[in-house]
Amino acid sequence: MQKRIAVVVFPGFQILDLAAVAAFELANKHAGKPVYKVELLSETGGVIPSSSGIGVETKRLTASKFDTLVMTGALTIEPTSEGLCKMLRTGERNARRIASICTGAFGLADAGLLDGRRVTTHWAFAQELQKRHPLAKVQPDRIFINDGSLWTSAGMTAGIDLMLALVEEDLGVEAARMVAKNLVVYHRRAGGQSQYSALLELEPKSDRIQQALVHARANLRDALSVEDLAEVAHLSPRQFSRAFKSETGQSPAQAVEHLRVEAAKALIDAGGLALNVVADETGFGDPERMRRAFLRTLGQPPQAVRRVARQIADVA
Repeated sequence: MQKRIAVVVFPGFQILDLAAVAAFELANKHAGKPVYKVELLSETGGVIPSSSGIGVETKRLTASKFDTLVMTGALTIEPTSEGLCKMLRTGERNARRIASICTGAFGLADAGLLDGRRVTTHWAFAQELQKRHPLAKVQPDRIFINDGSLWTSAGMTAGIDLMLALVEEDLGVEAARMVAKNLVVYHRRAGGQSQYSALLELEPKSDRIQQALVHARANLRDALSVEDLAEVAHLSPRQFSRAFKSETGQSPAQAVEHLRVEAAKALIDAGGLALNVVADETGFGDPERMRRAFLRTLGQPPQAVRRVARQIADVA
């Protein structure tokens, strides 16, 4: 049976989000038959303008049955209309799965569909999403997240990774790989892949904390205790811990772990090193400690990261 894909837009939506649905068109081409039917829907129907001014023709979102409902996002966050919230709640009940691209997560959250669920969105809006919807379990450092029937992705091109993941779930790894080739992208990035650099995420305000972080990244094999980092920053350990938490929102130990995970993942992606060697080179000391850190930070173990890296190498 053909799978109906409902893509929901609204005035001011980000038109780049529509590019991601090309994955379904190319999946049809690969399958040699119309597996998917994509429909553009909105609260009112008719022509809906994007943030760039380009309008798209839509049908009104109704209580029809859909396989997948996809909520698009926008460059700025505005409250979702009550009418659209009601339609999204109805759509969620009538669809096998529901998804959001980028800040589309705010629309789903406004409709009450993210409470108690693990979700992600564009990194620049993650804190705002958590603030507005405290019952959602926002994980900002993820490309996409699957929580049961709910799928959410990070910003912009991460929507392509999400759509490839949906195709893979439906049609298998090989189909998703061929779609990725046609899109001229690598086979989809793992959902746990970081949206951005750990060092950029921290964004310390003072030169002292910045200097300590740069030292940490350059010396990951060292112990990097609070005392060590405080000495680099020319602060007492107590002053350093307070200042670090205030400026970055993380403890020194959390920040060092994120830097080590980022470095370890880069070595794994590059290939050629055993996991125990990677653990030594990045200061984890043993593979089990590294595995636990990967699960906390990326939501998957190093072995899964290595499998994806090998798949990408095979495609390339």
